[in-house]
Amino acid sequence: MEIDCRDKTVREINRILKEAAISGEKQIILKNAGAKHFLCAGLQNPVNVTVEGSAGYFVATMIDGARVIVEKNAGWFAGDNMTAGYLEVKGNAGDGAGQGTYGGTIVVRGNAGARTGEIMKNGTVIIGGNSEFMTGLYMMGGKMIILGNLSDMAGESIVRGEIYVKGDIKSLGQNAKISKLNKSDKMWLKRTLEEHNFKSTIKKFRKIVPEKPRFYYAPSEEG
Repeated sequence: MEIDCRDKTVREINRILKEAAISGEKQIILKNAGAKHFLCAGLQNPVNVTVEGSAGYFVATMIDGARVIVEKNAGWFAGDNMTAGYLEVKGNAGDGAGQGTYGGTIVVRGNAGARTGEIMKNGTVIIGGNSEFMTGLYMMGGKMIILGNLSDMAGESIVRGEIYVKGDIKSLGQNAKISKLNKSDKMWLKRTLEEHNFKSTIKKFRKIVPEKPRFYYAPSEEG
């Protein structure tokens, strides 16, 4: 199924998307996307969506089970607050990629802007290039992989989670420290990179973790 986005509002596009996904459509192509904001917002069904061209702010925000591929670039907050599913940006992403994610996987093949993975709770975020300042700001869980370099204040005020970094780290934020990979880390990292077609060795990777425990909200059985 194809949807021509040229003369449609984002509200119309997303309504058609959701109706098609509910009716059982499995593959949808958004043509002439024009870098519109909020594309694929709130998709709740296991549908495959390809965005031809670039997407604007908040692409695939709050998706739960959908699989979204952006063929070029994405604006700020790609995959914001997604709970399950998959988002791939074949180009670069703006600030806040993976902000607040609860689950699923976000892959950016190129570079990402500032505050990647900010307040993420779970899931996986992979950046194929560099990520800018305050990557992992207030990170509360989940895992990030950065194959390029990290800018200033990496892992600022991190609470939980791990940031695996292959390139240089300009500086660490508060409560962040660098740790060596253990056997379990190496196995997970190798498997995840292969799964998402990143031809990279794991030899130079380090991980950023919290220096000291901090309070966080969690179900009572977790403490």
